[in-house]
Amino acid sequence: MKTDILVVGIGGQGVMTAAETLARAALAAGLEATKTEVAGMSQRGGVVCSHVRIAQRIEATEIAVGQATLLLAFESAEGLRWSHYLAPKGRAFVDSWRAVPPIVSSGHFDYPKAPAAEMRAAGVDVVELDARAVAAELGDVRLANSVMLGAASGSLPFAADVLRAEVLRRFGKSAALADANGRAFDSGRKLAG
Repeated sequence: MKTDILVVGIGGQGVMTAAETLARAALAAGLEATKTEVAGMSQRGGVVCSHVRIAQRIEATEIAVGQATLLLAFESAEGLRWSHYLAPKGRAFVDSWRAVPPIVSSGHFDYPKAPAAEMRAAGVDVVELDARAVAAELGDVRLANSVMLGAASGSLPFAADVLRAEVLRRFGKSAALADANGRAFDSGRKLAG
């Protein structure tokens, strides 16, 4: 049993926090977990990628190209950018939110027209959801990563309740914050079916 998860997005989206939450939930479930990050200019909206490996025994921290079980993309184009890391039977959970970088808005490059559709055309199993919109309905767009974690919770090697408990622990600085993240997590689970 091995689950390799790539969590990707842009700086400020909580990619590293989500990866840490996944790893801690795996540990709470009695599994081994490692994580490592690649963050290029992340504080300025740059690319952020975190590798989370979960198994009974782990021998390396980084996920090889073509070996990821899950891809959690908090931004649509970042999902497309990192989709080559997925194993043939891997699954991508992609927030349809689009963060158009300055290099695109200035006209130097084009943003992909339909990142999730391009992934599907390449044979990737994609679950696309509008996590940011769901989070906004709940009152705070920053809840999007809890929506995404909830959506992916059914694809993990431990019970969804273990991950939900870790989300509540991590964001439990106040009862209101824990409640909001719990509702976001549950909304993600419903969205993913």
